[in-house]
Amino acid sequence: MNLRPLTRCLLLWAACLGSAHAACPPPVAQPSPEQVATWTARAPDRGLLWRISKGGHSSYLFGSLHMGRADWAYPGPALRAAWAATEVLAVELDPADVGPALAALPQEAPLPAPLARQLQAQWAAACLPAAALQSLPAVLQLSTLSLTEARRDGFDAAFGQDLMLMAWARAEGRPVQSLETVQEQLDALSPPPGELATVVASGLQQLRRGQVRAPMRKLAEVWSRGDLKTLADYPRWCGCADTPAERAWMTRVNDGRNGPLAARISALHGAGQRLLVAVGALHMTGPQALPRLLAAEGFTVEALLPSQ
Repeated sequence: MNLRPLTRCLLLWAACLGSAHAACPPPVAQPSPEQVATWTARAPDRGLLWRISKGGHSSYLFGSLHMGRADWAYPGPALRAAWAATEVLAVELDPADVGPALAALPQEAPLPAPLARQLQAQWAAACLPAAALQSLPAVLQLSTLSLTEARRDGFDAAFGQDLMLMAWARAEGRPVQSLETVQEQLDALSPPPGELATVVASGLQQLRRGQVRAPMRKLAEVWSRGDLKTLADYPRWCGCADTPAERAWMTRVNDGRNGPLAARISALHGAGQRLLVAVGALHMTGPQALPRLLAAEGFTVEALLPSQ
């Protein structure tokens, strides 16, 4: 399964759940004060970073990962410099907006009973609270399960760089600007009604066969070293774009959102704001890559990470 943006905030509560069952993903190990001090002082640069300039001032575009290891939740020198040069943090979606919006959404059409039981069984196997099944759309349930699996390899949504930046912004009183609404993200994430069962069945099959962890490990490693070329080939090696329905879903979730994202970044920058924009790194790839779209909007786009 591909990582989905709304789910990183839903995983915050799941990350704190422990279990004595051997099959459960392990709980998050909190860093010691000594580790925090070391990582704060010595964190290297990771990920992808561009300076985007137009109208006499600059903003910065950071390709983030919505999960990470504990030591990844600390910015390196280039990201710290971008932070110091900006005044507003712009993210895909502020998690503070998610809970109330999800509660207000109409209930989606039920899955076929056998598929719903399979989904519930997978949720139980991950040791996540069954009550949450009734409130989450099926695609968010799959994303939550995928991110929970990543905890077996030491990754967690709580250590995603966008969450780190939002915590930093809150601590400093920096404004946080959402680039999308909850409804817009859900509209992009949700397959057409006729394809939902197919997408869910495929995702559950990948989870049962243990086919989720290896692509997520590779995604994390590729992101960490800023390997944009390999990242751009994600649909070829993720195991999540092998059928027409999966490919259509990925195009809608990734490329289909980039035009509106670029337009909103351009509008905020054009209003005079100096932005640090943190958007998932996969949005920096393909023919609709955000750096390419922003260049078409008249921005001068300079790659900073990986260092040139």
